[in-house]
Amino acid sequence: MTGILEGIRVLDFGRWIAGPYCAHILASFGADVVRVERPQGEDDRFLMPVTAHGEGAQYLQCNGGKRSLSLAMTSDEGRAVMRRMIAQADVVIANYSPSGLKHFGLDYETLKSIKPDIILASASAYGSTGDLAERIGFDGVGQAVSGAIYLTGEPGKPTRAATAPIDFSTSLSLAYGTLAAIIGKMKTGEGAHVEASLVGTSLNITNQILMEEATGFRHREPTGNRSPMSSPSDIFRATDGWFIMQVIGQKVFKRWCKVIGREDLLDDPRFATDDTRGENGAALSEIMQGWCQGRSRDECIDILNKASIGCGPVLSPAEVMGGAMGLRETYLSDVPFPESNPVPIAPPPARLSRGSVALDRPPLLGEHNDGVLADYGFGPEEIAALKAEGTI
Repeated sequence: MTGILEGIRVLDFGRWIAGPYCAHILASFGADVVRVERPQGEDDRFLMPVTAHGEGAQYLQCNGGKRSLSLAMTSDEGRAVMRRMIAQADVVIANYSPSGLKHFGLDYETLKSIKPDIILASASAYGSTGDLAERIGFDGVGQAVSGAIYLTGEPGKPTRAATAPIDFSTSLSLAYGTLAAIIGKMKTGEGAHVEASLVGTSLNITNQILMEEATGFRHREPTGNRSPMSSPSDIFRATDGWFIMQVIGQKVFKRWCKVIGREDLLDDPRFATDDTRGENGAALSEIMQGWCQGRSRDECIDILNKASIGCGPVLSPAEVMGGAMGLRETYLSDVPFPESNPVPIAPPPARLSRGSVALDRPPLLGEHNDGVLADYGFGPEEIAALKAEGTI
């Protein structure tokens, strides 16, 4: 069975997460994706190393199913190679500032002059317009400027997320925008510039809270692990560990009251709606914590699950990888890698019932130089010359 994007050629000049993971998603649906990086390798290849060759966990997650071309992109010879390849590609992916795109000849106007129907998918910190366009930023910057870090953690101690939700959300947005552009090109024959930014993504994620602030209905302050939007929604301690429970909506609140034997709470005006329960959530969290006394984590979760109340254990990475809840077996795949132990990689979250392809492992640096260039029309003598002069 072939991938739904078979025949789509993608050149991936992305770095870190936002660009590479977008390209990885396209590869998972069958596109021929070539990751292009400097002959010495890019910094994002080696962050959090977990293989014998030094490849990092972030690189492994974001680059499966691609082929690798190592290319001196700023040399005259390297730029000539890029132009020949761009002229035959469908999509170019890059996450640089506007000036960075121009520096590498990857801005939309330059790409269109080479191939008029090209699709450029670009990601940056602040977008391509405005006074902030040239600023550099990573996931944490997006979290910070959107209000998310301010509201996370305890009062007086702003806390960022341990993972990279803004980077990955931006990448997912860039991927669906690119897919829309591919469909548009099939209909009209025209290319497009698809843009996504970390700050644009982060403001989307905090948009509901920003609406409250702008309309004057509510001014939020950090409340630790307790949700201020509904309650009881918090992290609770059992006799042998922690778990999270989220009660949202009147029906779920009624079920919770019945589970803990406190149906009298239904008549308390402080707990009449999600809003008032959120405002008085500390009292409900205290009641729930009292119910947990003397119960194990599994016992609490089992009782709550039987009552259709959303909950789950607070697992450590070691517990996840040790087989807790069957998560590793269900959601991760052990992917072989040269001279290394297999690495557990999560495939892109969206899957198709038909037309999908099995992902190959992420490539070694320059592993596919000869094959990629041959596919893009370079002859054996040309490839040998590029090797001799250090262009690849």
